[in-house]
Amino acid sequence: MSSASKYASYSTAITPTIFNNCITGALLSTDDPEYSTSNASKRILPPLYYDRYLSDKARRCLPSPIRQLLGPSRIPGMLSLFSGSPTPETFPYRALTLTVSHPNAQSRDKSSRLELDSELLAEALQYSDTGGIRRLGVYQAFTCLLDEGDSILSESPVYAGVIPIFHLLKCHTTEVATDPSGIVADDLERILRSWPKGRPMPKLLYTVPYGCNPTGASATLERRLKVLNLAREFGLLIFEDDPYFYLYYGETPRSPSYFQLEKEIPGTIGHVVRFDSFSKILSSGIRIGFVSGPTTIITAINRLTSSSMLQPPGLTQAVTYSLLSHWGYGGFQQHVDYISGVYRRKRDLFVAAMQKHLTGLAEWSMPEAGLFVWFKVFLPPVPGSREGDSEDLIVRRALKEKVLALPGTSFFTDGRKSAYVRASFTMLPEEHFNEAMRRLAVVIKEERAQVETRARL
Repeated sequence: MSSASKYASYSTAITPTIFNNCITGALLSTDDPEYSTSNASKRILPPLYYDRYLSDKARRCLPSPIRQLLGPSRIPGMLSLFSGSPTPETFPYRALTLTVSHPNAQSRDKSSRLELDSELLAEALQYSDTGGIRRLGVYQAFTCLLDEGDSILSESPVYAGVIPIFHLLKCHTTEVATDPSGIVADDLERILRSWPKGRPMPKLLYTVPYGCNPTGASATLERRLKVLNLAREFGLLIFEDDPYFYLYYGETPRSPSYFQLEKEIPGTIGHVVRFDSFSKILSSGIRIGFVSGPTTIITAINRLTSSSMLQPPGLTQAVTYSLLSHWGYGGFQQHVDYISGVYRRKRDLFVAAMQKHLTGLAEWSMPEAGLFVWFKVFLPPVPGSREGDSEDLIVRRALKEKVLALPGTSFFTDGRKSAYVRASFTMLPEEHFNEAMRRLAVVIKEERAQVETRARL
């Protein structure tokens, strides 16, 4: 069985809901004996286990007395007088029709027309469950678990979007090293075993295991297994942020996710909170993803969502549901096979351009998933650092030459200097790859020449 199909079968153990445009799910029992209620005490961690992880804000966030009645209000024959929802007949929208492409790569030029059925459209236009439309956010999850002063672990470099969250929540972040094979499990073990006595252990580890943003690295199976076993040993939650799971295009079979591995290897289940996203595979503007994890944590996420924004937008959920329902799992798999092929082609052309223009000026590893190449520019070390600093090179000099990228300093929690650069190969037309690398090479050569000139003076 392929890793994709095994992951799909594991997903059947999840009840999906949505928060902040994110579907959320809780681990439930299934016909699998490992998930049977008779075996739950041996494998699935009990709800009380997670009490120590919840933040003070999550503990104080009470369930909405109004939204708790949404379910009972749908019981046939119920005469509901509690809801303050607007009368549906006042809504001006009567129908919504979508034109979608065929998911198969050979038939992308063919299209189908989908019309949201009246029942689904009515549900999408009205208030709905906090967890989302019944058929079908990292920030909320962090908020549920972290109080000011709590400690967390984060791979380094890390997705720049979570760094402001760490600062906002005033938590202490300890960096775990990464390399082209993903998170360095030996460094994680060193940190955990040498953790200062008297200081509360970190609650969670944040990681992007496939096609990491910014490094493009995908963690090997060997490292995933060690990380998972360390999480079990030290009572650590793994925040598996995985928007590039379906954007894998490596030569070898894709390694299982942490969420899947928990089921497959002996030990307790419930240490992984997994985040998936449709933003990279359907539409970045649709802003829908899904999180799966222990019931206690999912409930806390939903309560925080209810207290801040009530629910995610119904229309985007309905559009997504209609497309996935039309395709089915087979069609969805054809679609992700197509897009992973597109990104593999772009990666190959982009790296070829790098080899042509940046050989001898920078070094990099070949990504096997995702949208990015992370490369180190050969620059002389700057004061206070063992390596060069790409920030001025990229922010000022490269911009002047009309080529844009992101300096490595953007992806470190302490904002330290870095010789690395993150480049994305997704939006630039392929015919401009060579010119972009040529311009960047000119900038690097000019910078190195100026440094050498100053050194001789």
